[in-house]
Amino acid sequence: MTSEDVVGKTSVTIANIAEEAKIASEGVKAPSRQTLLGICKSLVAGGVAGGVSRTAVAPLERLKILLQVQNPHAIKYNGTIQGLKYIWRTEGFKGMFKGNGTNCARIVPNSAVKFFSYEEASKGILWLYRQQTGNGDAELTPLLRLGAGACAGIIAMSATYPMDLVRGRITVQTDKSSTQYRGIAHALTTVLREEGPRALYKGWLPSVIGVIPYVGLNFAVYESLKDYLVKSRPFGLVEDKELGVTTKLACGAVAGTFGQTVAYPLDVIRRRMQMVGWKHAASVVTGKGNSTLEYTGMIDAFRKTVRYEGFGALYKGLVPNSVKVVPSIAIAFVTYEVVKDVLKVEMRISD
Repeated sequence: MTSEDVVGKTSVTIANIAEEAKIASEGVKAPSRQTLLGICKSLVAGGVAGGVSRTAVAPLERLKILLQVQNPHAIKYNGTIQGLKYIWRTEGFKGMFKGNGTNCARIVPNSAVKFFSYEEASKGILWLYRQQTGNGDAELTPLLRLGAGACAGIIAMSATYPMDLVRGRITVQTDKSSTQYRGIAHALTTVLREEGPRALYKGWLPSVIGVIPYVGLNFAVYESLKDYLVKSRPFGLVEDKELGVTTKLACGAVAGTFGQTVAYPLDVIRRRMQMVGWKHAASVVTGKGNSTLEYTGMIDAFRKTVRYEGFGALYKGLVPNSVKVVPSIAIAFVTYEVVKDVLKVEMRISD
């Protein structure tokens, strides 16, 4: 074979590769402006929904965490009303919203990712379902919505978990704590320095397990209830194929009640595991006397909690959490839909 033949074959090969690359590049299109705007709209609406709903119930959120982790041998918070009064008397107005800034810094991106992930997961699951059934008009079933919600919850929880951990610690600390976390950045760097990077994901497993029924049921119950009401039109609740704000709030309240009741014990265990290793939590975290308990894992945390405090300890703080979750979930769903509608109108006007 001559050098001319080699050069000729090489040129042909290069030409073929270039042609294939050209065809491939033509098949891959950049996201359109409308697609990018849709993504931004979904993320913004989800973030606003999370911030508004969580701030509205911030005092109850703090009380719930304090009830979950307080030492049973030194009870300070005994019920919803007494607990709120105690916080107000000892820490004032600021105490009612302690940790809310950190909470919003976590919940805004968490909510944004959660709602966006749910929409995308729903589209993907519906497409697969239609492919498998061969029915192009098939709709999402409650079970499929549960799966989409679970996917969204896992993604959102994993993406923002370190923020949830430091939020819990900032919320729990009081003015009498020997060491104070001064904010999100200080808490993150302190945990990294004193406990290592793995500490930022303490309690991640029960969180993920808990988020599957919690977020999954929230979306499944809310969307399924809305569909049922639109199709059955009971009691004149539907006008022009649309539900009113009050009806949507009621759907969100039912969804929140289902989800949080099922997942609450895992939330208690997650919160306690997050406190492990924090040497300044001795006066707050449960244990014998004033000492803290060490947990080797999720199962061990369940076992020790039930052994030392009884089964009821798994539902400590359930009442304030229920009072908090019902309006919070309802407000989040309705705010998300309202903000999306507003942004949709703004996009049409700008176009």
